[in-house]
Amino acid sequence: MVQQDILVVGLGAVGTIYAYSLHCSDKVRLTVVARGNYELIKEHGMDIKSQRFGDVKGWKPYRVVNSVSGAADIQYTYVILSTKCVPDVIKTPELLKPLLSPPYCDKFDQPTYVLLQNGLNIEVDLYRAVKALRKTSEPRIINTSIYVLTNLIAPNVVEHEPFVGADVLNVSPPFARLDIGVYRPNDFTTMVNSSEEQHLLEEFKDLFHNTEINIHPEFQRKKFSKNMLNIAFASLACLTRCSISSVFRPPPTTIPYEPYLEAATADRVDRYTRKWIEDIMKECVQLGHAMGFPDSEDGLPSSIVESIMKAFEKNYSNPHTNHNPSAMLDIEKGAPIEVEVIWGEVVRMAEERKVDVPRIEMAYSLLVLVQNQALRRIHSARSELLKV
Repeated sequence: MVQQDILVVGLGAVGTIYAYSLHCSDKVRLTVVARGNYELIKEHGMDIKSQRFGDVKGWKPYRVVNSVSGAADIQYTYVILSTKCVPDVIKTPELLKPLLSPPYCDKFDQPTYVLLQNGLNIEVDLYRAVKALRKTSEPRIINTSIYVLTNLIAPNVVEHEPFVGADVLNVSPPFARLDIGVYRPNDFTTMVNSSEEQHLLEEFKDLFHNTEINIHPEFQRKKFSKNMLNIAFASLACLTRCSISSVFRPPPTTIPYEPYLEAATADRVDRYTRKWIEDIMKECVQLGHAMGFPDSEDGLPSSIVESIMKAFEKNYSNPHTNHNPSAMLDIEKGAPIEVEVIWGEVVRMAEERKVDVPRIEMAYSLLVLVQNQALRRIHSARSELLKV
């Protein structure tokens, strides 16, 4: 069997799960760019703890390098980007510059780029950069909506959890699911793939093992729906430093203080905190309808808010669920978060369409400040290093 060369940029939690799925198919030969954890992976590999893929010790892809430059030496069919999308730190074309400039772009054809990243309109900068190369073919970009509960619990250890409420969202637990679609500039409504687009997506889908891949011709709606989850639940976690489970877990049966105090507080969480989460998602739905997504099952139904809350309540009331949004973990580490592509883009899209999203705008305004301080600390640390 002839294996396809695929490059994965970023071997964090998400990158590891989907890279391992590709590896298990035996149809690909993986080169992986690992940055912060390169030395560990090179020597010891990745440990994966998953009810879907098993308990995997010391997994290594075919080749591990520590930079995109180090990988820019062969023709790739696909380049999969699974880093955080943080354009206020580094834009995607800058990150992938070795593949978008000579000698690589003179010697090799441009691959199909696949974005395993959160956020909206994340394709735009990359599309323009590939277009500027003036190749004969249109840039090929596949975007994805990622549904997987996975955290990097150590630099080379990934934990992949089940999602108890997956049945409400029509997913098999513990899930590793990708919704995929072709990027079309400024197109939110095309409902049918061309034969070329469908072929591209089918070929990519067939490369995975033990992973649910769903093809969507009108992909922007699916990405928008997924971004609703990030906005609502990552807002809660980032702004309070409380886990999602803290909203949905039932009160303890034995507590060291008067039960009525706990009950009263729990009632207020139900009345106010849950309502705030629901109202944020309702703002998203209102914006989606203004963008042209119909209020229907094959569009963006208003009932999606209730469905999401049911699924999350079922999962996060489970005492064994320990997953936290990655943005919250980034804040705790002092790392930049995906504030512009998750929250900022929604605020800008709402302003353009004159849709009021006050709760999302409030979350954005506060998280921009968190981002500002993280970047100041990083810049200060780099300046100190340069003095040494």
